[in-house]
Amino acid sequence: MFIGRKKELEYLNDLYNTDKFQFPVIYGRRRVGKTALINEFAKDKDTIYFTAIETNEKQNLENFSSSIFQYTDKSKIAPVFSSFQEALEYVFELSKMKRLILVIDEYPYVAKSSRELSSVLQMLIDKNKDTSKMFLILCGSSMSFMENQVLGYQSPLYGRRTAQFKINPFDFFESRNYFKKLSNIDIATIYGIVGGTPQYLLQMSDDLSVEDNIKKNILNPLSYLFEEPINLLKQEVREPNKYNAIISAIATGSSKLSEISSKVSEETSACSAYLNNLISLGLVKKETPFLEKVSKRTIYSIEDNLFRFWYRFIPANISIIQNEMIELAYENIERQLSSYMGAVFEQICKQYLWKLNKKGKAAFTFTKLGRWWGNDPRNRCETEIDIICVDEDKSAIFCECKWTNEKVDNIVLDTLIDRSKLFHYTTLFYYVFSKSGFTKGIIDNALKMGNVTLIEFEEML
Repeated sequence: MFIGRKKELEYLNDLYNTDKFQFPVIYGRRRVGKTALINEFAKDKDTIYFTAIETNEKQNLENFSSSIFQYTDKSKIAPVFSSFQEALEYVFELSKMKRLILVIDEYPYVAKSSRELSSVLQMLIDKNKDTSKMFLILCGSSMSFMENQVLGYQSPLYGRRTAQFKINPFDFFESRNYFKKLSNIDIATIYGIVGGTPQYLLQMSDDLSVEDNIKKNILNPLSYLFEEPINLLKQEVREPNKYNAIISAIATGSSKLSEISSKVSEETSACSAYLNNLISLGLVKKETPFLEKVSKRTIYSIEDNLFRFWYRFIPANISIIQNEMIELAYENIERQLSSYMGAVFEQICKQYLWKLNKKGKAAFTFTKLGRWWGNDPRNRCETEIDIICVDEDKSAIFCECKWTNEKVDNIVLDTLIDRSKLFHYTTLFYYVFSKSGFTKGIIDNALKMGNVTLIEFEEML
């Protein structure tokens, strides 16, 4: 089942229809759907598809040769080219006569085993780009390699690509397309559990409740997702135990660099390097209070919802899970699920605001959006604002997001208005988001004020 990626497919097909040499680079973290996108694009088109593996140059060359001859003559035993240069020259020659897609998937694996491959590709692209109809796709899951060794200035391939696609996980609104039977609140909870990574969404059943999905697909030691975070770390990093400790520290409340390094007993410089790697993998994010480029209040949080859910709940319940006490494990999770979803709802509200902004339906067209936390000198305490949106003309939208079973009342709005006075914007708007609706008091107050927008979760869909 292929879902979404309409914009990417349209642009790939636009490039394809030029009938000229094209060289798009496609990259993104594992499980995000890169191969599925390529397969959807390439179906019914002449394609040579080669997937590199983590092995030596000889094995990858044999596999590449086999991929070529599977396309040209499936009836014969495939010979092996003497080099990647010879193999690529052969494919470039084929592409002079007709449009031909050549996909090299997991390019970092073959490029690491064949150090000269990028230089060979550079030479052959420069030589053939004006006469070739090849549609060359390089795809990879190693974000740092693709950004530095394929797209980066130091790469021999720098300047040769004709397009680049960084494939990110789906947002909540795109993720909804995987489910037709669940309620919107249940879909939001599923999104909070596994995020927008297609492979993870596919593990969750539209025919099961949230409770049964958690029991079957998260708490079941035999399930795909039960060990996925650990398995992914083992694939991506050299010291998975240290990365595991760092993510665990963040999941259990350590957010500042000093707190994390103390918790895992690492020097801050080493810990910072590990965190940067996790950021490049899309697993952790680094935040400063909104509009503060440099701040002593910098914090780290888990970016990927599956990792955030897993590290918050699985290690704490691992003993009872391994002893098949799944009901008890679920009860421990269920008690905290609403509070866990608070940050997820903020994430969904941010996505919604950008959608409004794009359509020109926000209070004004804002240019920046973020979360703020800091000191309130009036009350001598720390405080925060869930979301602030601003433009260049001193206008601001202050937002509060409430994922609770109770209706939101005037106290929430009054608090938001009071906190907005810490800033100095000339035109102010207030948005309050609620899972469960609003009391009559706050509805009447919003109508009276005129600059307050109340948005119930179901109205966002």
